[in-house]
Amino acid sequence: MYRRRTLVASAVGLHARPAGLVAKTAAGQRAKVKIAKVTGGVPGDPVDAASVLGLMTLGAGHGDEVELTAEGDAARESVDALAELIAQDLDA
Repeated sequence: MYRRRTLVASAVGLHARPAGLVAKTAAGQRAKVKIAKVTGGVPGDPVDAASVLGLMTLGAGHGDEVELTAEGDAARESVDALAELIAQDLDA
């Protein structure tokens, strides 16, 4: 399993438009990526990163830490692609 943490850069967090962009990108990855909001250093329950509704239920706001995980051959490239996207200001 490959895991990576990053901070949410979008001013509105993973809500509406940013969640849609992340979900669309996740759906195009070769590995299925899960994402969880990290609170107090501990990741919560993960959701499918390709689900807009799942992303919005995380309640991940601007500056919150999230952990992305995936398994398999394409895990690293899939997780890294999403982590880099989430670390960008998707509101611009």
